[in-house]
Amino acid sequence: MKFINKTALITGSNRGIGKSIASALAQHGANIIITAPTKDEAEITAHELSQNFSIKTYAFELNLLDLYSIEKAIKAIEDTTHVDILVNNAGITKDNLFIKMKPQEWEDVIKVNFTSIFYITQPIIKSMIKRRWGRIINISSVVGIMGNAGQTNYASTKAALIAFTKSLAKEVGSRNITVNAVAPGFIDTPMTQNLPEEVKEHYRKQIPLGRFGTPEDVANSVLFLASEEASYITGEVINVNGGML
Repeated sequence: MKFINKTALITGSNRGIGKSIASALAQHGANIIITAPTKDEAEITAHELSQNFSIKTYAFELNLLDLYSIEKAIKAIEDTTHVDILVNNAGITKDNLFIKMKPQEWEDVIKVNFTSIFYITQPIIKSMIKRRWGRIINISSVVGIMGNAGQTNYASTKAALIAFTKSLAKEVGSRNITVNAVAPGFIDTPMTQNLPEEVKEHYRKQIPLGRFGTPEDVANSVLFLASEEASYITGEVINVNGGML
């Protein structure tokens, strides 16, 4: 799996799963576009990757709650380089029981996790169509398939992202563009590390492999879907959950 002369944009790639995806693609030769809520955060990761791998890196500020910020970032990216591989990874949680959920908790999660993907993907896919090559990989979640109490907002966005993936794959397949999703289960990130130990143990017992996944487990699936080895796979959801679902 080589990505020489390919450029990948990974949203939310300054930490966690996004950073692991960026590192995996960089290790295999891809140039990397890092985005983060602030330019400084993006530049730190971009510098780290350029030091570790012989690739080009780019850093852009991207606030997914702000349409102007999205449009400004995408224009700056397209003025600087082109995107061969788009990984829609960035997302937030604002958990609450539905009956107690505030409108802002609902709207912010919808904006960041789903609506922003329209504004990011549409301009990028237009340039992919012109070049007749592209890979789009959307990071969904196991809860988008099975649901989860306290996450009606988050689970809804991740389910919608699966439908988005399958529909878009049908539209652009004739242009040699594949669109797939990865649905992680419980992954060992700061978000899960902050859970109480008894909660983590409860979820761990539901996983046949007996452990939480690692960011690298997710990154390896993205790496495959972005590669030529996966050129005949589109509209699919790869579950990375240790057998939980």
